[in-house]
Amino acid sequence: MENTQAARLLKKAYEKLKASEAEAACAFIEQALDLDFENEEIKHALKCVHWWLEHTRRIDEIKNPFEKGSVYISLLKQYHVFLGQFDKIYDQCQYAVRFFVFSRALFYFEGLLGNPANQHDPCLLLLAGRCYKGLGNYDQALNFLEKAVHIKREDAQILSEVADINALLSQTKAAKALFREAFFLDPSKINILSLESALIQKLKDKVSAIGFKEEELCEWMPVYGYLWGVFSVKRELKQMEAGRLKQAIFSLETEYEANPSRRGIIKPRLLNHYFWLIDHYEISREDPSLIDEILLKIKITDPDIHKMYTGQHV
Repeated sequence: MENTQAARLLKKAYEKLKASEAEAACAFIEQALDLDFENEEIKHALKCVHWWLEHTRRIDEIKNPFEKGSVYISLLKQYHVFLGQFDKIYDQCQYAVRFFVFSRALFYFEGLLGNPANQHDPCLLLLAGRCYKGLGNYDQALNFLEKAVHIKREDAQILSEVADINALLSQTKAAKALFREAFFLDPSKINILSLESALIQKLKDKVSAIGFKEEELCEWMPVYGYLWGVFSVKRELKQMEAGRLKQAIFSLETEYEANPSRRGIIKPRLLNHYFWLIDHYEISREDPSLIDEILLKIKITDPDIHKMYTGQHV
C-alpha cells in the first residue's frame, strides 16, 4: 500500500475489529479511504465491516445469550455468499473479520459455560469448540468438542469438527477415521463451510469440480473420499453395528427404488454403505461370495463407481 498513513489507519482498523470494536474499525477505514480512495483493499474492508454492522445491529435486542452467540455463527453462511461478489479476497481483512465473529460469539458462550448446569449441553459445547477453532486455539477447541462427543456420541456434526481439529493438528490417521465415521452417520448434518483443514477442503474442491453442488456434494464426498484414499482408515464393526448397517442398506435400497426423484441423494449414501459392508466382510473374513454380491449391487447402482472401486482392489 503506497499511502503509508492510510496503511497505518487500515492496520488500526483491523486491530479494532479483532478487539470486537466494529464501529471504531469502520471509522478508521473511512479515514483511510479519504486518504487513498482508489485503494481496493480499503474499499473491500469497508464493505465487509459495513456488512457485519448491518447484520448484527439488532443483536442487542435479543435477550438469550445463546441466541446472540448463535446469530454470529449462523451469519457466516450468508457472509460467505456475500464474499462471492469480490474478484479478490484480502486475507488480513478476513482474518480480522473472523476474529471479530468468533470472539463476539465466544463472549456469550463462555458466559453460559460459567454456569455448571450448562457444561453438559452438547450444542453449547459444539459452538464453543467451533469458536476456539476459529480463533486458532485448537487444544481448547478439542477439549470442548470431545466433551460434546461423550454426551452425544453419534452426532455427525460434532464428529466432523473433532476430525477437522485432528487434521489441523496433523493427526491425520485419527482425522481420516473420524471424518469417515461422521460422513457415514449423516452427511446432510455436516456443515462443510465450518471445516477448515486442507484434508477436507481439497476433497470438497475435487468433488465439487465433478459437478456436485450443495446437498449432493456432502453425500458424494465420502464416496470419492473412500475411492481416492482420503477416508482410508477402516475398523471392524461390532455385531450389532453390522446388523444395523445391513438394515440401513435394505431401507436405502427400498427408498432408491420407490423414490426416483431422490436418487441423487440416496445413491451416494447407498454406495457408501456398500463400501462399509465390504470392509466389514473383508476384516471379519466372511465368505467371498458375500463380497461379490455387494460388488454386483455397486455395478448395477453405478457402473463408473464400480469400475473405480474394482480398479483399486485388483
